[in-house]
Amino acid sequence: MRTLMWTLAWKNVGRGRGRSLVTAGAVAAVVALMLVMYGFSGAAMNGMFQNLTRTTGHLVLRVKNAEAVREFDLSLVRGVPELKAAIARALPEADVEAVLEVPALLAGETRSRGVVLLGLEPDGHLMKELVDKYRVRGAPPADGDGWSAALGLALAGALQVDVGDPVYAFAPGTDGLGAAAFTVSAVLDLPESTLEARTAVLTLQAAQELAAPDAASRIVVFLPWLKTLRQTDRLEEARTELVAVVPEDYEVLTWREAQPALAAILDMMGPMLLIYAVIFFVLAGLLVVNTVYLGLVERIREFGVIIALGADRWRIMRLVVLESLLLVTSGAAVGGVLGGLAVWRLAQGFSLPGTLAQQYAEFGLPVVMYASITPGQVLQVFAFAALTAIASALWPAWLAGRLEPVEAMRHVA
Repeated sequence: MRTLMWTLAWKNVGRGRGRSLVTAGAVAAVVALMLVMYGFSGAAMNGMFQNLTRTTGHLVLRVKNAEAVREFDLSLVRGVPELKAAIARALPEADVEAVLEVPALLAGETRSRGVVLLGLEPDGHLMKELVDKYRVRGAPPADGDGWSAALGLALAGALQVDVGDPVYAFAPGTDGLGAAAFTVSAVLDLPESTLEARTAVLTLQAAQELAAPDAASRIVVFLPWLKTLRQTDRLEEARTELVAVVPEDYEVLTWREAQPALAAILDMMGPMLLIYAVIFFVLAGLLVVNTVYLGLVERIREFGVIIALGADRWRIMRLVVLESLLLVTSGAAVGGVLGGLAVWRLAQGFSLPGTLAQQYAEFGLPVVMYASITPGQVLQVFAFAALTAIASALWPAWLAGRLEPVEAMRHVA
């Protein structure tokens, strides 16, 4: 009996071949589009996560409630060498770097600007990320007889200086020298315009001697094995190990807590995709309803005869639901293959066209992205397709089950 039901369903779907192909094609397009969208969102989210953590780290050690501290001295992490050694023992695979941010006045020969002097370790990830990646000209800052600094392009323009010119930093009220002369060693074209206009990069040693010997604004921990957003459990385990070895005056933040605004943007992408999926499948469902209903209207007399011969009304309703399932599942299968091939191709690496890649770099997207999709997302897409098939068939099936045999046999389409 089940075989007969499936055979009848296939036969009925084939009667309106053109209409059925259009409907199945629409479902295929929606499934393929959703798989590609999930793949693109995975690429964007992981790319933003990796870009973000390359500049903020995965874990950040700082003074408790540092954002509320106004005094420079009170915001500093003291005893940096000892703390770095303790972190390295707790997390042997981690890369640990100290960062010192010094609010200062930076002056050229004729102009001056309020800036943040960013002291970074010369061979660290952060120095490479900011200086090596965005350097327009010149060389990275270096220690030695003459200190050097890398300036943002907008800042260099505001001070009217270039590579090789002297600049003078003033940081009064600090524990270090308080004032020093630097040579501009490089100009940086940073992705964020506000950062570019107020950032001067020094070596950590120079910044400490200028303002805070053996101190840092924060200690940044990079976990090389942490590649995607979904590894939250391992991140929390690493934080627990780190909390056990640091003084109580300090706190350990994850990248989410250190950058809550950007973390919120990443968290919004999942619900937004879910909303898009619902909208697209509702539109596809309307096409399915139309196709199944028109097929029902064309076969009212046939259904009347079947019911008159003793067929169960529930069996008629199941037949209508089966037709809808066949339409949707056949389209979903084709869409799944096409969407899977597209995601596989995008997983090899892709870039946004034209200047979009550079524009979206302002929001943290990498220039080259790699599509990523999870089995759960694939199941979600096909579950939406199945729900669409069932929901679209309910009304036509209800109408078919309410047919009166005599009236149905007298019906003229």
